[in-house]
Amino acid sequence: MLSAADAITAPSLSLGALAPLLVVFGAACIGVLVEAFGPRERRHAVQVAVALVGTVGGLVTTLLLVGERQVTAGGALAVDGASVFLMATIAGLGALSVLLFAERSLDPARSAFVAAAAVPAGSPRDRELLTAHRVQTEVYPLATFAIGGMMLFVAANDLLIMFVALEVLSLPLYLISGLARRRRLLSQEAAVKYFLLGSFASAFFLYGLALVYGATGSVRLADIRTASAAGGTDVLLVLGLGLLFVGLMFKASVAPFHAWTPDVYQGAPTPVTAFMAACTKVAAFGAILRLLYVAFGTSEWTWRPLVYGIAIVSMVVGAVLGLTQTDIKRMLAYSSIAHAGFLLTGVIGYGGGADGQGTGLGGTMFYLLAYGLTTLGAFAVVTLLRDGDGEATHLSKWAGLARRSPLTAAVMGLFLLALAGIPLTSGFTGKFAVFRPAIDDGAWPLVVVALLASAVAAFFYLRVLVLMYFSEPAADGPTVGVPGLPTTIVLAVTVTATVVLGVVPGAVLDLAEQAARFVG
Repeated sequence: MLSAADAITAPSLSLGALAPLLVVFGAACIGVLVEAFGPRERRHAVQVAVALVGTVGGLVTTLLLVGERQVTAGGALAVDGASVFLMATIAGLGALSVLLFAERSLDPARSAFVAAAAVPAGSPRDRELLTAHRVQTEVYPLATFAIGGMMLFVAANDLLIMFVALEVLSLPLYLISGLARRRRLLSQEAAVKYFLLGSFASAFFLYGLALVYGATGSVRLADIRTASAAGGTDVLLVLGLGLLFVGLMFKASVAPFHAWTPDVYQGAPTPVTAFMAACTKVAAFGAILRLLYVAFGTSEWTWRPLVYGIAIVSMVVGAVLGLTQTDIKRMLAYSSIAHAGFLLTGVIGYGGGADGQGTGLGGTMFYLLAYGLTTLGAFAVVTLLRDGDGEATHLSKWAGLARRSPLTAAVMGLFLLALAGIPLTSGFTGKFAVFRPAIDDGAWPLVVVALLASAVAAFFYLRVLVLMYFSEPAADGPTVGVPGLPTTIVLAVTVTATVVLGVVPGAVLDLAEQAARFVG
C-alpha cells in the first residue's frame, strides 16, 4: 500500500497549450485509420484533406497561443514566445509541404511517390507499377507525425521529451525518403544512409542526456541551468553538452556532421527534400536555441567557442563544396549546410539574458522563417523540370531555361538571389538580422568569415542564373511541366513571402523580436 506521502500526483495539463500538438497528432492518427480502412480509390483525396486540416489547424491553434507564457505537462513542455513562433513556422511550412506531396499533374504516373514500396526495385512488377496511377498514401500520416514531432521538439522543456520528439520526427523521414517512384535504388540508398547515420546521432544525444543527468540529477532544462550555474564546468556536464550538441548538429545539417545531407537531398523524392530542408531545419535550430539558452545559458563560455568553430567549418564546407556540384539538389544541399553556419552566427549573438532577451534569438527565428519559405519554393521549381527519367536535376539541363519558360526561370532566379542574400530579398534581411547581434556581441571576425562565405556561395547561385539566361538550350532539353493547383499555391506563397520579407520586413522582424523570449 502506498502512503499519502508516496502517492503519485498526476501532472497538471493545459489542454489549450497542448491544442496544436493534439490537433496535428490527432490528424496523423486519423490518417493511419484512413489508410487501414478507407477505400483505395478515395484514399488519396481523404489523406490530403486530413493532413491539410491537421497542419492548418495546428497553425491556427498555435497562433491563438500568442502571448502565452507557461510550463505545462509537469514541466515537460514550455509555451512561450519562441516556441509559439517556431511551432507556427513549422505548421505553416508543413502545410505547404503537404501541398507539394499532393501534386498529381507533373508526373505521367500522377505522383512522385512509389505505388508499392515493398516491391523490389527493377523487378517486372516494379516496372509495371512505374506508370500506374496508384499512390503510396502512407506518406501523408507519416509526414503529419513528423510535423507533430518537430512542433514537440521546439517546445520540449525536458531532455527526455526532446529525445522522444527527435525520434518521432526522424523515423517518418527515414521511411518517406525511400519512396521515390523514379530512381528507386538511389532513393532507397538515401533512406538507408539517413537511417544509419541518424541512429548514430540519436545515440550521441541519448548518451549526452545520460551524462547531463549524471552531472545534475535532472533532465529538466531549468534544473540543468541551476545546477550548471552552481557547479561550474563539471566534466560530465561538459561532455554531456558536447554529445547533445552533436546529435542536434546532425539533424540541422551542420558540418562536419553533414555527410548524409547531399546524398539524402539528391535521392529522396523532391517534395520530401523540400519538407526536410525547410521544416527539419527550423525544428533542429529551435531545439538548439532552447538547449543552449535555457539549459546552458549560464555556461555561455563553455559552448560559445564550440559554436564559433562549427559555424566557420559549416560555412566554409557548404560554400566551397557547393562550387563543385553538378546536380541542383546536391547544390541546394550544400547551400543548406552553408546557411546552417549563418544561423549559428545568430546563435553566437547571445547577450546572457535569462530568457533569451536581447540576443540573436529574434533574428535567428526570422532567418529560419525566411530560409524555410525560400528553399521550399526553390525545390518546388525543381519539380517542374522533367526529362525521360523524371526530374531534370543536372545543371546542364537548366541551360536556356529562360527561353523555354521565362516565368519559371524568373521564379527560380528570385529564389537563388534570396539564397545568395541579395538586397530586396528575404535572404538579405535574414542575414542582416543574424549578423547584427553577432557584431554587437563582439563576434565580428565570425561575421567577416560569413560575408566571405556568402560571396563564395553567391558564385554557384549565379552560375545557375547564367545557365538559365545566357546559355543556349540543349536540343534534348527537359520539358517544363505545368504545375497543378497545389504547386501553384506553394509557388505563389513562397514568391510573395520572399519579396515581402525583403522589401517590407519590419512587421515580421518586430514579431520575431517580441517572440524572442524563453520561459524555463
